[in-house]
Formats: sequence, structure tokens, C-alpha cells
Amino acid sequence: MPKKIKRHTAKPKAVKSKGDARNTVFRFKITLDDSSPKVWRRILVPANYTFFDFHVAIQNAMGWCDGHLHAFHIAQKGTAKPLEIRFSDPENDDQFGGEFLDERLERIADYFGKLVKQCKYCYDFGDNWDHTILFEREMPAEPGADYPQCTAGANACPPEDCGGVWGYRDLQKILANPRHKEHQEMAEWMCLDDAKDFDPAEFDAEEAEFEDPRHRLKEYEQGFGVKPVREH
Repeated sequence: MPKKIKRHTAKPKAVKSKGDARNTVFRFKITLDDSSPKVWRRILVPANYTFFDFHVAIQNAMGWCDGHLHAFHIAQKGTAKPLEIRFSDPENDDQFGGEFLDERLERIADYFGKLVKQCKYCYDFGDNWDHTILFEREMPAEPGADYPQCTAGANACPPEDCGGVWGYRDLQKILANPRHKEHQEMAEWMCLDDAKDFDPAEFDAEEAEFEDPRHRLKEYEQGFGVKPVREH
């Protein structure tokens, strides 16, 4: 039986966006904390997105593979403990403990804007890829345009499972030094014919491809075997 999601008593009150959320987009800047070179993306997403939908857009824009757990953290007034929004995973809920909100039920329009200007997004609780998400503005959707969109950004997404930002720095040094004892091993680990093929500065916003979050949600719910528990 699905586990009932506990809700923070300090949950912020909903703040409606200026326009119809169905015809409104939010612009965010997403920066990978402490990365070198600095990895960032600017994206436009529908204002009626849930946090799960937003998660999928972040993964697609950054270049992650969505193979690890993730969570959003929003600072709360009067307490050092942030509000956590994530997917319910019965195998790990007890391990990580604490209260959280189900990201399938929370909509970004109820948080970002007047209420919240930025939050944290952590991907992979082992490597701890921490991102700062900055809400930049709300704007009307362009007629006929497809969203999400990646409009700007810089530098390549680090490879998964390389040990976080510090492991990524070491990896770059190893690949740049043909005489390093781990040079060939790391090149093979990254499936590179030549270590020179790896370019940390490579990124083209126009090549970012976004998937339908509904398809990813089905995979999540089938994989974790849990449905959202809606409060009445």
C-alpha cells in the first residue's frame, strides 16, 4: 500500500501567477554549484508544471541521465530546515527520514515568483550534484511555441558517477595528461577513442532535447511502484 506522504505544517500558502498558468512560462537559470568550468543553463518551462515535470526539464537541459535520486530544497523562514520536495521512494523514505512533499502534487506556480526566488536541487545523493535554481521572470507563452526550451547555457554536463564536482576536476586533469597513470583507463571508462574528444566547454543550447514528463512519470511509478496520495 502506498505510503502516505507527510506534509510540512510550514508549507507556504499558494501564490497565483499573474497570468493563466497554462499560457505562462517561467524562466530559470540553473547553475551547477562549485563546478569548474561553470556549468549553467537558462530554461523556459510551463508555469503549470509540477516539480516532477520541472525535474525532468532540468535533467534534459543539463544533460543528466536521471539514474539517481533527487530532491528540491526550499528555504523556510524561522527555521534552518528547508522544505523538501521529492519523489516518494518506499525503499529509501525511511533511510533519508524527515518530512517531505510529493513532487507530483506540488506545482511550481504555487512557489516561484513573489514567494520563492531561488531553491536548491540535488541530484545523486552519492556524488551530490547540487544546483542553484534562480527564478528570473514570468512571461506569456509565445503562440505555437513548444516548451520547455533551453535558451542559453555554458559548458558540458559532467559524466555521471565521476565523484561529484571534485571528482570531475580530477577527471579533467587526468584526461588532459596523456602521461597520467590513469589516463587510458579513464578514457576507456568514458568510452572515448581519444581523450582529446572530451571537451568540458562543449555545449549548444539549440541541441537540448526535452522529453514529455508524462512518459518519465510512468517509468518512475512503475519502477518505484508507488502512486501519489492526494489529501482531501
